[in-house]
Order: sequence, then C-alpha cells, then structure tokens
Amino acid sequence: MSKEFLTAIPDGAAGTTADGSLPVRQERRGNVLMNKEFLAFIAVAALLAAVPFTFGSSITFIAMCLAKGLAVLGILILLRAGQVSFGHAMYFAIGAYAAAFLSSAFRGIDMMVLVAAAILASGVAGAIVGVFVTRYRGIFFGMINLAFSMVFYSILEKAFHITGGSDGMRIRRPTLLGMELRRAEFDVAIYYVILVFALLSVWLVWRYLRSPMGEALRAVKSNETRLEYVGLSAKSVLLGGYIASAVLCGLGGVFMGMVQGLATPEHAFWTRSSELVFIAVLGGPAHVAGAFGGTVLFEAVRTYAAALLDDSWQLILGVTLILIILWAPGGMVELFRRFTGRNRVKTVTSGEAGR
Repeated sequence: MSKEFLTAIPDGAAGTTADGSLPVRQERRGNVLMNKEFLAFIAVAALLAAVPFTFGSSITFIAMCLAKGLAVLGILILLRAGQVSFGHAMYFAIGAYAAAFLSSAFRGIDMMVLVAAAILASGVAGAIVGVFVTRYRGIFFGMINLAFSMVFYSILEKAFHITGGSDGMRIRRPTLLGMELRRAEFDVAIYYVILVFALLSVWLVWRYLRSPMGEALRAVKSNETRLEYVGLSAKSVLLGGYIASAVLCGLGGVFMGMVQGLATPEHAFWTRSSELVFIAVLGGPAHVAGAFGGTVLFEAVRTYAAALLDDSWQLILGVTLILIILWAPGGMVELFRRFTGRNRVKTVTSGEAGR
C-alpha cells in the first residue's frame, strides 16, 4: 500500500484524527452531555435534599428506596461484567445483622460505626466468597452465589439463640456524632446520611466504570481472552468488581436495617436477591441512575398495587416489567433517552453513556 494512499484519507474520516484521538466535534458533544449529566445530578441531589421540607410524610419511603438502590447499584457492577448473582441478598443481610449485633452489644453506638462495620463485614465476606465464585461464569456464577446465600439464610434461621431466628434482631437506635436523637429527629438525620452515601456511591461507581478497571470489567463480558492477552487477570478484575458490589449491598442492608429498626433472615432469602436483579433490569443497567430510578418505580408500583389488589401485586409488577422489556429492553434509562432524544447522540464513550 503506497504512502500516497495512506495520506489520502483526511483526518477524522475513519472516526479518529491523525494522532488516533476522537474528532473535536465528537469530543465536544461528549463533553456537553457530561455537563448535562452533572447538572442533572446536582438538580436531583437538590430535590432529594428538600424532601424533608416538602414531602415529610414520604421521608421513610424515600430513605428505604435509596437504601435498596445502593444494593441494586452493586448488582449493576456485576451486570457490566455480564454476570448475574442470585445470592447478593446475603451481603444485604450481613450489613443489617452487623448493625443489629453491634447496637445490641454497645448501647448508644454511633451510626457511623455501624456503617463502617457493615462495609468491613460485607467486604470481607465478599472477598472470601468471591475467591470461589469468580472462577465460574454464567448460570454457574448465579447458582453458586444462590447456594451461599441460602446456606447463610439457613444459619440465620436455625441459630435462634444468636440471631433471633425467624423473628430477627432489633436494631437499637444509634447516636449520630454522640448525639441521642428522638424518633422524628432520627428519621431526618438518617435520611440525610443515606442521601450523602447514595450520592457519593453513584459518583464513585460512575468513575469506577469509566476507569481502566471498569473497562476491564466490561471486557470480562465481551472477550476474556483479549483481557488476558494484555496482561490482566479476568478473575482478579471480576473479583474486584464482586467485592465492590458486595460492599454496596452491605451498605444498603445496614441503612435498611436502621430505617426499619430490624434485621431478619428474610434479608438473605433468594427472593430478595431476585428482587434486586429485577429492579436492575427494570431501571436499566446502562447507567448508574437506573439503580435508583428502578427502585423508586418498583417500590411505588408494589405499594399502590398491594393497596389495590392485595395479594396480586406481583402480577402488576410482572406486567410492568414485561411491557418495559418489550418496549424498551434497556429499562427506564432507555425510555428516558428516547424521551429526551439522547439515543440519537453518540457520545465520546461509544455508547456506554453510564459508565
């Protein structure tokens, strides 16, 4: 091939400039979208911060949605690697029971200590279990996680004198920075604590998925051989994502436990794991916002459907999911992009807008 032919193609005609970078127009377009996402993030944060002053009666509902959304955020990390876990409710329960044991042993313990303990306990458990489960892929990955979760559920059920059995354990109201709070004050305080952790987690996961490690995690789904070829261990990459997802589930569990004041074995049951996966699909795995959007929709539909049809609310949830899958396989994120026209814009991240 002649040198003249190589230089005949103008810069950017094949999607890149002469130095291999993206065209300036595409970079600018990507920067505009990132700025819009940042502004949307700030707007949502401001709206949520105003909830206690505008929708005070809904503060507990929204706090539980944020707590569960943290766990769904962990599921989204695994979905980025093409793996589905039906056992991550175990880490959700670990977070809740860590708070229950410590609050029972140390009266007046600080809320931040409970959160730190939940992060540590779920992270250590995720590292231990992850060493085994990250050897497998696909259905085997999901089923082995399910097996670990059900074993843990059985232990919580059988060890009545330690865990309280099916009745669970009460989580005593913790202090905050040494201050003892009344119930109404505690509800507002824990709401803001959960909100701060949720916003921080969204930003950290967003950065993680856009980082080289996040790109490597996506390569676990697309081409593990190529990942190994460039010198990265697919198992180590997946293990890192697995531990991060376990920590997020544990974080969601400790907050849910403190809001409800109770930790029960049901937190570790397989239906809770399936619920988290259901919400992740409902919200859309393409963007971190899907975790919380899907959680709000799920809880709202379940609450109002249960009030209308009593024992048939699962039917309404199932129909809702089927309609979204048929109309928008990408979940609520795809619906939002269709509504705003975002699906017609190619960003600098080559279609992975939520990374």
